[in-house]
Amino acid sequence: MRTRVRGWRWRHNPLRRRSDVMEAWTVLVAAVLLFVVTPLAGVAAGLYAHDQARSHATALRAERHQVRASVIGDESARPRPVRGDRAHPYQAKVRWTEPGTGRRTAVARVPAGSRAGDEVTVWFDARGRAVAPPPNDVAVWQHTVTVGLCAAGGSVAVVLLGYAVQRRAALRHRMDEWEREWARTGPRWTQPRA
Repeated sequence: MRTRVRGWRWRHNPLRRRSDVMEAWTVLVAAVLLFVVTPLAGVAAGLYAHDQARSHATALRAERHQVRASVIGDESARPRPVRGDRAHPYQAKVRWTEPGTGRRTAVARVPAGSRAGDEVTVWFDARGRAVAPPPNDVAVWQHTVTVGLCAAGGSVAVVLLGYAVQRRAALRHRMDEWEREWARTGPRWTQPRA
């Protein structure tokens, strides 16, 4: 039968070594870091990322404008795929009418499944180039959660790595302490008795 005495490292007893006390304090500090500090680090990083992403999205919305346009071309003409934009993964030729300038035609990013004659929303920057739409609130929150989880996960990894390094050092010190104790008491036990 094994009996386990909880908290023996904190109690004063003759078998307790200095390395045992250090290990007990390390476990306590690691637990506080894991359960208090790492969630706070994740929340702080997420809030910072949210502010940055929201201000970036606001700036993009200010410099870009959207236009309702119709896809032009014959039915056999397929839009070309574009990398990096899941909401508007293709480029196609579109036509729209702007007040004061008349009809305009350009190649712009369009949603998947767009065919000739479909009405689509396209985005242009200040120079008139077709661009991806600015990030919406869902994209901002996805960025926030991702950064927060990565920061919390990185903090957990750093704490666990530090705990593993300290535990290895504590084990080495404990073995050294036991060797010193055995060097003192071993000869009394191993000498032949007369």
